[in-house]
Amino acid sequence: MRPDRSSVSSTKSSARVKRRAIALGAIVSLVFALLAGQLFYLQVIRGWEFKRRARAVARRQLPIPAQRGEIFDRHYDFPLVVNQDSFAVDVIPGEVPEEKRKELFQRIASTLDISVEDIEKKVPPRYYHLYQPIELKGGVGFETVAYLAEHLAGFPGVTWHNKPIRNYLAKGSLSHVIGYVGDISREEIQVLYNQGYSFGAVLGKSGVEKQYDLLLRGRDGTRFRMVDVREKYLKGRTEEDIPPEPGKNLVLTIDRRLQLLCEKALGERIGSVVVLKPTTGEILAMVSYPYYDANLFFAEKGSREFTRLSLDPTFPFINRAIQSSYPPASAFKMVMSTALVEEEVFPLTRKITCNGQIFYGDRIFHCHLRKTGHGPLEFFGGLAESCDVYFYSVGDELGVERIVYYSREFGLGQRSGIDLPGETQGFLPTPEWKQRTQAMIWLGGDTLNISIGQGYLLVTPIQMANIVSMIVNEGKVFRPHVLKEVRDPVTGDLTREVEPELLRVTPIRKETFAIVQKALRGVVTEGTAKVVLTTEAVEVAGKTGTGEVGFEDRWHSWFAAYAPYQTDDPDERVVVVVMVEAENEWEWWAPKAANVIFQGTFAGQTYEEAVETIRPWWYILQQREAEAAALQAGGDEAGGTALPGSAGTSASLAQETR
Repeated sequence: MRPDRSSVSSTKSSARVKRRAIALGAIVSLVFALLAGQLFYLQVIRGWEFKRRARAVARRQLPIPAQRGEIFDRHYDFPLVVNQDSFAVDVIPGEVPEEKRKELFQRIASTLDISVEDIEKKVPPRYYHLYQPIELKGGVGFETVAYLAEHLAGFPGVTWHNKPIRNYLAKGSLSHVIGYVGDISREEIQVLYNQGYSFGAVLGKSGVEKQYDLLLRGRDGTRFRMVDVREKYLKGRTEEDIPPEPGKNLVLTIDRRLQLLCEKALGERIGSVVVLKPTTGEILAMVSYPYYDANLFFAEKGSREFTRLSLDPTFPFINRAIQSSYPPASAFKMVMSTALVEEEVFPLTRKITCNGQIFYGDRIFHCHLRKTGHGPLEFFGGLAESCDVYFYSVGDELGVERIVYYSREFGLGQRSGIDLPGETQGFLPTPEWKQRTQAMIWLGGDTLNISIGQGYLLVTPIQMANIVSMIVNEGKVFRPHVLKEVRDPVTGDLTREVEPELLRVTPIRKETFAIVQKALRGVVTEGTAKVVLTTEAVEVAGKTGTGEVGFEDRWHSWFAAYAPYQTDDPDERVVVVVMVEAENEWEWWAPKAANVIFQGTFAGQTYEEAVETIRPWWYILQQREAEAAALQAGGDEAGGTALPGSAGTSASLAQETR
C-alpha cells in the first residue's frame, strides 16, 4: 500500500520547521551568549577601567593652597615675613542669572574696588555655563566678606574661601631683598605650568620671594568633588582630601639691626648701600632708596598703590644695589692701582707733577678734584689725593688692553651671580665694542677717561663690593648671596646650609694686594676721606669717588671701603659700599654715611648712638692738639678739657644726617 503523499509532505514540512526552529534557537542562544560575554567583558573584565573613566569625567580636583614658608634674618629669632589669614572672593558663572549678570558684575566691582573690565577678563562669555568657582580677588578683608554674607541674596553665585596673604613685618629697605608675591598671570602659567603651577597660584614676583619660590611655596593639597553634567557640585566625597605640605622657612644672611643702621645712614637719598662679608660672600645689609611697602599691595586698594609706584619717576621697584649701574669715578682707581703695582709699568716712587691739567693730543684733561693741581705725587700720594693727572699717566702707560684685562679680573662687565633676580652686568667698554657699535676707533682720550672711572664704563654697587673683596682676600672673591639656611617649617630643623662658593681666583700676586691695601688705608688717614672718616671704633681703608654726570654740576658720590684694616681674624672684616646718586642735592654723602655705618657696626651702636658718638674731623684734631699741649705742659686733666665750639656738635651732626 503506497504512503499518502500529503502525509509525507506534512512530515517533511514539520521536519523543516523543526530544523529552522533549532537553527533559530541556536542563533538566538549564540547572540545571547555573545551579548552575555560582551557584558561580562565590559562589566567585569574592563569594569574597573570604565569606572575610572566615569569617575574622571565627573570628578573635579580643587587645590588646597599650601602655607607659604616664613623668612627670617640671620639670627633666626624674629620673622621678617609671615602669613596672615585673609579671604578670596569667587563667582560661579553658571549660578548667575543671565538677566542679572551685568548688574551683578557692577555690584561686585564696587564692593571689591576693582573694575568691571577686570571681572569680564576673568569671566569671559565662554565661561558663563560653568559651575566652577573663578577667583575674582584675593586679600579681601573680613569686613568685606561679612558684607557679602549679609547681602547674599543680592550676590547670586558669589562665594569666598580662606586664602592667606603675606604680612611683611620688616618694612622699609628690606622690600627689595625680600620682594613680594602676587597671583600668577596667564603669561607666567604658560612658562611655569610644568613646574606644578596652576591658575590662582601665588607666585613670587621679585627678590627672595621670586628667587626661592619653589622652596617657599610648598606643595598644594587636593580636594576632590563630584559634578553633574552641568558641572554643578554634588554633595558627598568620593576620596579623602590630600593635605598640603607647607613651604620651607628661609634664613637670610641679612642682619636686621645692621640693615636698619644702613637705612637710616643713607636717609632719604636716592642710592644704595651694600655691606658684605668678604670671606664668605654673605650680604649683611642691602639698602636701596626709595623703597616700598609690599603690604599695601594686599590692601583693599592694592592695585591702585601698585600702579602709582609703577609710574613713580624715582623707580622705587628698582634695587639699585644690583639693578643700576653708574660710572665708578675715582673708586675705579683701586683697579688701576692694582694694575700699576702688578705690571710695574713705572716705579711707585716716581713722582708725577699735577698742575691741574694735562694736554693730550688737541684736548685738555683736567684734574677734577683740585683745579690748581696737587703738585708732585708718588703712588701712595696719588691714590690718597685721588689725583686724576697721576692716573691719566698710569692709564697711558698701561694701555687700554691691560686696563680691560684687570677690569675683567675684578669681575667688571659680568654679573656677580648674587641669588637675587634682575641683576645687571654693568658695562666694560673695549676698542672692539666701539668699532663695532659706533664705527669709531678707540682713542687715547678714551683710555684717559676710563683710567679715572669715567667715559663708557659702568659698575653696579655689588660689583664695587666685589672689587674691595678681592683686594681684602688677596685675590679671591666669593659669590655674594642672601640665603643662609633652609629650615623645616614644623620642627625648625636645618635642612640645608649655604656654603661659601668661590667665584673667582686671580693670578695677581698677594704682595700686590698688600701694597694696595696700604694705599687704601692712606686714603683714610692722609687723603680725601680723612675729613669725613672720623670713627675711632675701627681702622678703615677705602676709596672715595665722585662721578661726573652730564655737563651739569651734578655728581654721583661713591665710597667703597673695608674694616678692620689689620686683623688676626679675617672673618670679622666687612666691606661697605655706599652709592648716592646725582639726583640728590650734592653733599658728598657716601663717605659720611659709611662713617656712621662703621661706627655703629664695630661699636655695637644704633644709628642714633653712632651719630652721638662720632665727631667732625676738626673737632677730633682740636681735641688731639689740646691733649698734646696739656701733656706737654704737664697737665693731669687734659682729657676733660672743654674745647671751643664743642657744645652741640653731636646735635648738629645728627641734624645733618637727617
